[in-house]
Amino acid sequence: MRIAVLGANGRVAHAVARAFLAHGHQVIAVTRSGVCRGLVGSVDYRAADAMVEADLIAATRGADIIFNGLNPLYHQWPRYALPMARNVMAAARAHGARHLFAGNVYNYGYRIPMQADEQTPFSPDTEHARIRIAMETLFAEEAERSGVQTVVLRAGDFYGTAGKGAWFDQAMITRIRKGVLQWPGDMDIAHAFAYLPDLAETFVRLGERMTELPAFETFNFEGHTLTGHAFHALTQQALGRPVTFKHMSWLPMRLVAPFTPVVKALLTMTYLWRRPHSLDDGKLRRFLGAIPSTEPVDAIRQALLDQGITVASDAKTARLSEPSPVLQAMR
Repeated sequence: MRIAVLGANGRVAHAVARAFLAHGHQVIAVTRSGVCRGLVGSVDYRAADAMVEADLIAATRGADIIFNGLNPLYHQWPRYALPMARNVMAAARAHGARHLFAGNVYNYGYRIPMQADEQTPFSPDTEHARIRIAMETLFAEEAERSGVQTVVLRAGDFYGTAGKGAWFDQAMITRIRKGVLQWPGDMDIAHAFAYLPDLAETFVRLGERMTELPAFETFNFEGHTLTGHAFHALTQQALGRPVTFKHMSWLPMRLVAPFTPVVKALLTMTYLWRRPHSLDDGKLRRFLGAIPSTEPVDAIRQALLDQGITVASDAKTARLSEPSPVLQAMR
């Protein structure tokens, strides 16, 4: 297949491009500059401004699937997200291409339950939730109106790869070299995480079987559901050394929020660190069968290595003699 990966320099899109290439597919790497590093295989590099419909149509010519990895800066979602989504639909419609979209948990709003599945009602409690709901409504309407297929794969906070911009690398491990792991919420609150290599591999498997699915379909990707206590224990195991666990202070972000739009926007989503939640991937498993799932300790270890953090040489073989009570409770 030929897959046009939009925003190929972005963390999720880059991982997805690499995964499709690893499976022998051809990739059209679409970026604003036309430059994208770190891809090996059959790659066609193209430039496009996703806000210009004609650009996007030209850049995706020849694609069987368009992977939508476009992700404006957090505070710019109101201006860019929906127009970009409309342009992606125009490109898919022009080429008869299928559309893969990386969803998230925002749609569920403040009422997100401990086990959210594809039937859990959406709740437009925040601006970002309203935008995401509007985008998926657009995709569903386009599927009904013109037959452009969209498959949404919804996941929690991602981690892994050498990229930057997630809670894991921007907050949780910023002091890990000093022996401190920070946690943004209550240590007992379960939080949904997605190890990015696993998520990217799942996108490939869905992409290869999209013709078996309806014109509009959604799936949830469970990933790793972990409390602060569990993440702490796993991080120590992955590092092979003790780590102090500290609650992250939100005060610095609140102080700069009035003067920093992206931080102000980010603070509207902090409820996800106060509300226990997870994603039920039963529907995805019924369709795909086995889902890529790296053991949490191995995923955290590799994510640390990806960020340049040194781990003990024997940590890669470390295992708990039996599952911790916290992890058992999450399963």
